[in-house]
Amino acid sequence: MAPPAMLSLILALSFSVSTASKNLVVEEQKQTRHAFLSKQEFKHDILNAMDAMLGCGGKASDSQLAAVRKTLMPMWETLPKTTPTSGRVDRRSLRYLVHRYFMQTSSLMVRGFEPTRPVNESHWGVADILSQMVPAYVEAALESNHAKVNGFSMNDAVTMTVMLEQLIFDSESSLLMKVYNQQRRTPQRSLTEKGLMQVLENYVVQWMVDADDEDMALLLSNRSLLEEVVPLYGPLVDFAAGRVKMLKYQRNLHPQNAHGNDVWNNKYSFEDAHQIVGGMTKSFQSFWQSECETMHDALVGMDTHHTGRVPLAKFYNTAINSDWRFGESEQYLRELGALDETSALTGAQVIIPNYIQATSNCIISTSHYLVCCRNHCEDILGEIELAIGAPTATPEEILEVVGNISIGTDDEEPDLKGSGSGSLAEQLETLALSQGGRVPLHGRLFAQWLHYVFPRECAFPHLMGAVSAVTPQQFGDDYVATVEDMEKHAVNASTAGLPEELPKEELQWMSQWSPEEELMVDYTSEFRMSWEKRTLLIVAGLALLAFGITGGVVTISPPKSASSFDQKCFI
Repeated sequence: MAPPAMLSLILALSFSVSTASKNLVVEEQKQTRHAFLSKQEFKHDILNAMDAMLGCGGKASDSQLAAVRKTLMPMWETLPKTTPTSGRVDRRSLRYLVHRYFMQTSSLMVRGFEPTRPVNESHWGVADILSQMVPAYVEAALESNHAKVNGFSMNDAVTMTVMLEQLIFDSESSLLMKVYNQQRRTPQRSLTEKGLMQVLENYVVQWMVDADDEDMALLLSNRSLLEEVVPLYGPLVDFAAGRVKMLKYQRNLHPQNAHGNDVWNNKYSFEDAHQIVGGMTKSFQSFWQSECETMHDALVGMDTHHTGRVPLAKFYNTAINSDWRFGESEQYLRELGALDETSALTGAQVIIPNYIQATSNCIISTSHYLVCCRNHCEDILGEIELAIGAPTATPEEILEVVGNISIGTDDEEPDLKGSGSGSLAEQLETLALSQGGRVPLHGRLFAQWLHYVFPRECAFPHLMGAVSAVTPQQFGDDYVATVEDMEKHAVNASTAGLPEELPKEELQWMSQWSPEEELMVDYTSEFRMSWEKRTLLIVAGLALLAFGITGGVVTISPPKSASSFDQKCFI
């Protein structure tokens, strides 16, 4: 898969008389148009999105609201509430919920909701959507005293999610209008199917490739170059054509009075084109997933010990000799959290799920979102949440659920009983003991445990602030490794492989384990309830002892108070 950061330099190289190294073609993206918006543009976009939710413009359909609620509900059930009776969640939980919704449904990483972005109770984030694009909504609802005291209901979560969906949908109209203008078309006039496809073909190219107007004009005028520069250009056009057929079927099935003539004459309005590109955004990840899986399979093929890690020497050796995609620099891999440098035995290793889900492999990058590879750990965590249905669980409950989960991409059952993985069950027990006997499902330690159970699917969770979701353009020119650097590492590829029969314990495969907890949501009420229940048991036990009812000595040790836990809550 060619990340977006690589497309523009291909374009530049194609127009140049010089040739690149035969070993690796490296491209640099110019994301200035997609990466940032002015405050005025942010305000305009978010107000349009708010109009739909507040009744000033369109309104989300009942079916849309129901679909969002259905997706959110299993996660919602496992989030700790602000009080036992409130049925509401705090701001951190709301943000966490929104991020996971978009990752689950369309693999969209909404800008500002990246899990690596640290945000505290009084600040939504320096560059996120909610602080820059939702000032009115934040001030009127999210920052109100009522919201701070009582938290946010399920309806609030649905509203926020649908508003952001509307924002993303509306954001596509700017680029679509630009394409209309370039082709001297007006949005007031309907298009034939041929004209619509011409618009969509240009839209797809400009959606994926960020180049200045002059380079883009050259690219669009040269079909051979277009097919060389844009990955899977032919299938992409077919993908767009499929969305047109879907729209045609839907409007024939449910014709609308306002567009009756268009349906009868087989023509398409600007609103039809907008609906098509919006659908492309939502479904694009499923179209592109085969490319992600190809990359995943290549890395798995280098992971001979099933640790979810590939020696950096092998990684670069593959980039030089067979697969140019694995060319990120050591510094950039470290910044993304995709590099494990804790094992003296194996040396630096690329962590497969962290690399696959990194922003360097997000194929679409716009002002509001990135389209990334599917996070298969969301499926795993979703199964656990559905089975547990609570914010915390005992180790026994978790082991029972996890033991029955099959990994679709690896066809490999989690090994929790053998000598090579007995420590995983012990780690879970230790984790629970530090939290009063139950494991928080939305904490870094549980996510870390899941990584070692499913090392090729679940990313290793770094401590907050240690890594970032920085794009290649944001990182700078050094995001790609030089040929010299790759060759320096690759020379050790032949010695990087250790005997396949070597047990995982001898590979120091859990050397990256960190005992520090960080909670993604606020568990204060859960820990308080747990403490109160245990206090009642202690009091009851002491009362029984006092009245001489018990037949033996009873010893009950209260757990640590919630404030004494070594935890950092983050949003």
